[in-house]
Amino acid sequence: MGQACGTTVLLVEDELFVRMIGADALSEAGYRVIEAGDADEALARLERSDDVQVLFTDIRMPGSMDGLQLAGEVHRRWPAIRILLTSGDTRPTGAAIPDDGRFLAKPYRFEALSRELDQLLAH
Repeated sequence: MGQACGTTVLLVEDELFVRMIGADALSEAGYRVIEAGDADEALARLERSDDVQVLFTDIRMPGSMDGLQLAGEVHRRWPAIRILLTSGDTRPTGAAIPDDGRFLAKPYRFEALSRELDQLLAH
């Protein structure tokens, strides 16, 4: 992954096993990973960190907001953060994803995740 070095990804996934696998894969690829189990935890982590470049979030999550709502809030409060959404059963239109963000359907291969992150970070 050409863009990985020094890039921090906030990974938001409510299913612990899925989050652990994603975090391990991203770490092995050279990304710094911050994990959150829901939108509220993600926002709290963003408030304490000033080096997140990418929000990678599941769309369907329990709690006060889903991943699309979280993406909108992150874009409003931290407009420099790039957005990558994922879901196994929801496919948003491009217009629904803030800030020219991208969507990656679950289940995804790590190579596909790598490609999406590279494309996000190249802009």
